[in-house]
Amino acid sequence: MSRRTSAVAAALAALVLPLVAACVPNDTSTPGASGTAGALTVTSTADACDLSATEADSGTVRFSVTNAGDDVTEFYLLGEDGLRVVAEVENVGPGLSRDLIAQLKPGTYYTSCKPGMVGDGIRATFTVHDSGAQVGPTGDTADQLAAAEESYVAYVKDQVGGLIAGTQAFADAYAAGDDETARSLYAGTRAHWERIEPVAESFGDLDPKLDLREADVEQGTPWTGWHLIEKDLWQPAADANGGVAYVPLTADQRAAAAADLVANTQQLVDEVNAPDFTFQAFQIANGAKELLDEVATGKVTGEEEIWSHTDLWDFQANVDGARVGYEVLADVVRAQDPDLADTLATRFEELDTLLAAQGSLDTGFTSYDKLTDAQVKQLAAAVDALSEPLSQLTATVTGA
Repeated sequence: MSRRTSAVAAALAALVLPLVAACVPNDTSTPGASGTAGALTVTSTADACDLSATEADSGTVRFSVTNAGDDVTEFYLLGEDGLRVVAEVENVGPGLSRDLIAQLKPGTYYTSCKPGMVGDGIRATFTVHDSGAQVGPTGDTADQLAAAEESYVAYVKDQVGGLIAGTQAFADAYAAGDDETARSLYAGTRAHWERIEPVAESFGDLDPKLDLREADVEQGTPWTGWHLIEKDLWQPAADANGGVAYVPLTADQRAAAAADLVANTQQLVDEVNAPDFTFQAFQIANGAKELLDEVATGKVTGEEEIWSHTDLWDFQANVDGARVGYEVLADVVRAQDPDLADTLATRFEELDTLLAAQGSLDTGFTSYDKLTDAQVKQLAAAVDALSEPLSQLTATVTGA
C-alpha cells in the first residue's frame, strides 16, 4: 500500500472505487481526428512561435514543440477568451522537444510561446474546424472517462475547500503578527494548492498571482501570493538577498498581502465550484505529467521554497496530485496498456517510499537544506523514472 497521508488515501478510495466497478472494454478511437495522423510542429525561438499549420480539424490534435532558442520556453493553447488555458507544456529547455496532446472541439483558440517563461507570450490565432466526428473517445471508454472526469472534479472541489479554510487561518495569523502560527500552517495549507496546481493554471493569471517566485517576477509587476509572505516569515540575511538587508513588510503591507492571498484563493474556489466547471480527461492526464515536471524543475532543485525549505511538503503534494490524476484514469490505461499501468504503479510506489523516509505531510518532513547530495540525487532519479512512463499517459487515454 502506498505511504501517502491517510486523508489522501481515503479521498482516492472514494474516487477510484466507482471506476473499478465500471471496468469494461474500451474504444479510444476517434475517426476523423486530424491530430492522430501526425503532429503539428511548433518551433519556439526568442522572437517567434512558428506552427506548421494554424488550423486543424476537431478531434485529437498533437503539437510537437521544439525549443530552438537559448532560453527555457513554454507553449500554451488558450481558449477563445485568450485567458483560459486548454493545454500547456512548460519548462522546455533549449534544444529539447515536448509533445502536447489535446482533444479539441470546433472553435477559435490561441497558441502562445513564452520564451524565458515571462511576458504575455508570442500569440497567434488557431482555428479548429468541425471534422464531423465526435471529439474524444466513443463507446464504453467514453463512459469510463466521463466517470473519471466527474471523480476528478469532486477531488478538486474537496482540495479547494481545504485550501481556502487553511489559507484564511494562515492569513489571519500572518496579518495579526503571529508568525509562529503562520509558519506552522504554511506548508500544510500549500499542499492543497500543490495537488491541483494544473487546474489553477487553467484560469488565466491566478497561478502567478498566488504562486509566483520572486526570481520570476517581471520588472514593474506587483509581487503577490504565497512566496511574498514566505520571504517575510523566513527573512533572509543580506547575503541571501542580493547583498542588501531585507526590509520586513509593515503591518499595512502584511494586511494587504494576506487579503490578496485570500481573495485570489477565493476566486479559485469560485471558479472550481461554478456549475459549468469541468476538467477533461486529456487535461487530467496532461496535468499529472505537469505535476511531475513541477517536482523536477522546482522541488528537486530547492528553488520553490527558497526561504522556508519546505520543498518536500510540495514534493509530496505534487506526487499525490499526479497519482490521483493517474488513478482516476487507471481503468482505461489498464485496458489499453497493462504494462504501462504496472510500471506506473511501481514507480509511484518507489517514489513514495523515498519520500516516506524523510517524513510525511501529517508529521512533517526534513528541511530540504538538510538533505545530502546523495539523497537529492536519489529523489531526482526516482522522479525521472516516473516521469518517462507518465509522459505516455495522455496518448494512452486519448488513443492518439
